[in-house]
Amino acid sequence: MHLQNQKFYIINQNITQKKMKTKEIQSLFKQFEAVAFELNGVVCWSARELQELLGYSNWQNFEKVLIKAKSACLQAGEKNEYHFTDISKTIPMPKGAEKQIDDILLTRYACYLIAQNGDSQKPQVAFAQTYFAVQTRRAEVIELRMLEYERVKAREKLSQTEKQLSTILYERGIDEKIKHTV
Repeated sequence: MHLQNQKFYIINQNITQKKMKTKEIQSLFKQFEAVAFELNGVVCWSARELQELLGYSNWQNFEKVLIKAKSACLQAGEKNEYHFTDISKTIPMPKGAEKQIDDILLTRYACYLIAQNGDSQKPQVAFAQTYFAVQTRRAEVIELRMLEYERVKAREKLSQTEKQLSTILYERGIDEKIKHTV
C-alpha cells in the first residue's frame, strides 16, 4: 500500500510540474511577444530587451552571442543588414539625465539565430529555442495550407473553365465533329 501511494505521489507531482512548465512557457511566450513591435511591416525586437529576456545581465556577454548569430546569418547566405539593424536609443539616467546607447533591431530570424547560439544552460535560452522551433513549424504549416488552398482554387477554376468550354463546344456542334474524327 505504501508503494502504491508513493507511485501516485510521483505521478501527481510530475503532472503538477508539467502544468507549471506549461504556465511558465505561456508566460514566456507572452513576454517575448509583448516586446515585439512592427516597423514598416516587419516584426522586430530590441536586442537590449531580448538580452534581458534571455537571461543575459551583461551586454558584453550578449554581444558574443550576437557575433555568433551574425556569423550564422552570413553562412546561411543572408545579409546581416536585413536582420540586424544597428540603432541607438536614449535611456533615462539618474537626476533626469539621458544617455545614448547602442542597440540593434532584430528580425524574427535574427532572434532565432541568437537563441540557437545562446547558452542553452540558461532556461530562458532553452525556452527561446523551443519558441522558435514552434513558431517555425507554425509558419511552415500556414505556408503549406496556403499552397494547398491555392492549388484547390486553381483546380476549381480549371474545372469551371473546362465545363464552360465543353458547353460552348456542344452548343456549336463542335463536340460531335470531334467525336467523329477520333
